[in-house]
Amino acid sequence: MSDVAHEGRVAELLEAARDGSREALGRLLQTCRRYLDLVADCELEEDLRAKAGASDLVQETFLEAQRDFPQFKGTNEAEFTAWLRRILLNNLANLRRRYRQTDKRQVALELSLDAGSPLGDLTAALDAGSSTPSKSAMRHELLARLERALDRLPENYRRAILWRQVEQCTFEEIGRRLGSTAEAARKLWLRGLERLQRELDCRHETP
Repeated sequence: MSDVAHEGRVAELLEAARDGSREALGRLLQTCRRYLDLVADCELEEDLRAKAGASDLVQETFLEAQRDFPQFKGTNEAEFTAWLRRILLNNLANLRRRYRQTDKRQVALELSLDAGSPLGDLTAALDAGSSTPSKSAMRHELLARLERALDRLPENYRRAILWRQVEQCTFEEIGRRLGSTAEAARKLWLRGLERLQRELDCRHETP
């Protein structure tokens, strides 16, 4: 099919979709699938792939596009493709926030309750048996401190800690993800924990 014929076919599908044809909209979306698969595959970071695949992001994008198509104001394939790309990237940004915020909370709990972690007196303060309202409030605040401290770490330290504490990766696996040796990964993890401890020890932390 020539470019002119292709553009004409896309214009027909757009018009039919605006008239309410779900079949036309479905066919229109399929014309963009390969492009969106490529965008998703390029943009999805390695540590997120265990949570969602590129095809999952594309499928979510299609569902949202079907729901929100009446809001699309473009008139051609390029504008439709750009609209879909914005939806996909927004979904990816939401995935990053959900996954990394969840993992920060999980790693905060695991680090704080792990008697072998180098977090000093904070471990005792976060005794899991605390049940009074005052102790629960203190626990909540200390976990919030851990989350903020994790946010301030350099990306390589934060990833090493998350992979080790949350995903329970071996140092060999962490090294593979980082393109380094297992021993280098172990040292990076230890430095990350030491840096986390210093962040927690900061006396002038602002919430």
